[in-house]
Amino acid sequence: MKKTFLVAAFALIGSAAMAQSGSGFGVKAGLSYNKNGDLVNTVTDAVDDPEGKAGYHFGFWGKLDFPKIYLRPELVYSKTKSSYDINGNSQDYDVSKLDMPVLLGYKLIGPLHIFAGPAFQYTLNNDLGDLQVEDVKNDFTVGLNAGVGVNLGRLGLDVRYERGFSENEAEFIDTNVANVEGRIDSRPSQVIFALSLKL
Repeated sequence: MKKTFLVAAFALIGSAAMAQSGSGFGVKAGLSYNKNGDLVNTVTDAVDDPEGKAGYHFGFWGKLDFPKIYLRPELVYSKTKSSYDINGNSQDYDVSKLDMPVLLGYKLIGPLHIFAGPAFQYTLNNDLGDLQVEDVKNDFTVGLNAGVGVNLGRLGLDVRYERGFSENEAEFIDTNVANVEGRIDSRPSQVIFALSLKL
């Protein structure tokens, strides 16, 4: 009985892995927990470490499949948020961007796989509460994605870490309040949870 159960379990795992194996494309969406870099008030020399908040993303992916590895480019719209304490007031820093990770994956066993690769990022918009904030220094930046995933039929689940390679600052100022001006590092540091569907 135990042997029959084990054979059935392995057959089920194998069929689930095969259902999303092979080259193809699909859609994806998910949630993230994000923290941007430090905020520096250039008037008071105060440095504030952000409080992380939830964000979201959605987009498309493609996949070129090989026996033990795969190449998976993605195009994703991301919305991230961090909170800063500026002179006793909490201000949310919202960043909208397009991400294009190019991931190289390795199939471990059955449906389980690991992956890593560069993420090319283009900042669409950044807002810091009710403060006036300039555009980021560099619209185009590069970061790193690395994570682990599992394929369940046409569905895929993965968790990954994303980090920007270099600082990408934006300056801010409040013309209505004294002693509020400085710069903020928009570089992301986030944990991303994603659900993907092969079409």
